[in-house]
Amino acid sequence: MSEHIVSIKVYLTIFIALLVGTALTVIAARIDFPGPLNAIIALTIASVKATIVVLYFMHMRYSPRLIWIVFGSALFWLALMFALTFSDYTTRGWVPL
Repeated sequence: MSEHIVSIKVYLTIFIALLVGTALTVIAARIDFPGPLNAIIALTIASVKATIVVLYFMHMRYSPRLIWIVFGSALFWLALMFALTFSDYTTRGWVPL
C-alpha cells in the first residue's frame, strides 16, 4: 500500500484555516451571546477544527473506506455513550433543570 503525498500548499491552506478558526474562537469567547448560544457557537467552531485535523493531519481523507467505517462506528458509539450519560444525568432528582 503506497502512502499518499500531500503537497505543502494543502498543509499551508489547512494551517491558515486553523488559524482563522482559532481567531474565531477568541472572538466568540469575547462576545456574550444570549442563552446557550455561547456553547453552541464554541462547539461548532471546535467541531469544524477537529474535522479539519482528522481529515488532513490524520490522513482520513485519503484512507480506504474500511477505515471510514471504523471511524464512523467509533463516533456513533461515542455519541451513544454521551446520549446515555446525559439521559441518566438529567433524570436524577438532585439535578436542577
